[in-house]
Amino acid sequence: MGSIRVRESTQKLFFDFHYRGKRCREQTALENTASNRKKLESILKRIEAAITLGTFDYHQYFPNSPRAKEFTRQAEVRRAREAHDTPLFEAFSKDWLDEMKIQWRQSHISTVEGTLKNYLNPYFGEKEVGRITKKDVLDFRASLAKVTTRSGNSLSASRINRIMTPLRMILSEAANRFEFSSPYHGIKSLKVPRTDVEPFSIDEVKQIIDTVRPDFRNYYIDTD
Repeated sequence: MGSIRVRESTQKLFFDFHYRGKRCREQTALENTASNRKKLESILKRIEAAITLGTFDYHQYFPNSPRAKEFTRQAEVRRAREAHDTPLFEAFSKDWLDEMKIQWRQSHISTVEGTLKNYLNPYFGEKEVGRITKKDVLDFRASLAKVTTRSGNSLSASRINRIMTPLRMILSEAANRFEFSSPYHGIKSLKVPRTDVEPFSIDEVKQIIDTVRPDFRNYYIDTD
């Protein structure tokens, strides 16, 4: 368990904790006062909670520390080892699509092909699937919010979700096949506004039945 300590030579407080098997001591510019100790102890609790959850980013808390550079380099080496040599996104997505076609209707195949051609491959095509990060995925989704349609409107949340679905499936399959953690893990779909349903009134239903083509009328009424 970490602690807040005071350096005798300067009477300034510093963090003293363990991370990845190493003792880490990070100096602060704060004087040894009760209020400063309380402030740093609160930060230390957040650090230790993040370490326990596996989400601690050393650079976020101590950006100028030599330790931050060391742990960042170790994380990059570890990720490279996990990802090893993986195919480029464009090549893997093509293989994935060929394998999935047998399950889908032609209309859906065409939709996915369009999504790959217009959105996914231009952004991810030259990246190795094993080196795509969660930040890459979130940056891509953020870029979709800036896209405008021919009518000048922004892409809707539901449209963005439909574009993101093949990406999630591709990265999930690549992660299973090449044994790395999918960067899409934990990313939720955008919230889609609820559509208001306004059913026809009785008069409107009667008008439809009265004016529909005779050969279609039986489809609109109960003939039993």
